[in-house]
Amino acid sequence: MSNIQSVMGFDYGTKSIGVAVGQIITGTARPLKALKAKDGIPSWEAIEALLKEWQPDLVVVGLPLDLRGGELDAITPRARKFANRLKGRFGVDVELHDERLTTTEARSSLFEHGGYKALGKGNIDCQSAVIIVESWFESQYGE
Repeated sequence: MSNIQSVMGFDYGTKSIGVAVGQIITGTARPLKALKAKDGIPSWEAIEALLKEWQPDLVVVGLPLDLRGGELDAITPRARKFANRLKGRFGVDVELHDERLTTTEARSSLFEHGGYKALGKGNIDCQSAVIIVESWFESQYGE
């Protein structure tokens, strides 16, 4: 783990996939973009371009769980499959990270900084990806 410098995070969804990138040194992440998905299938070319541009040491995919930590039938297996495809297609190291409450936290953060205008779907997905990366940092390097 100690050789990891940068992390790319994905907030997987069936219509949109939020992407963020973060640095270990600051423990912070920033939103990159929201990629459109058709029934959960992204543009693999767009993902490949982001991976080539940013060259992350690790990819973290948010794992959607219910509030008790159980799997959600409709989306959890699809997020796992997405993570497996990232690893298989691009040979990147991938970790799944519990993303409970990231959407709620993302909405709250965006609203604080930009009011209702900031609450576009793409913004929420990207901010969720930021929170996934930053909470992964905390789980690795926090107290």
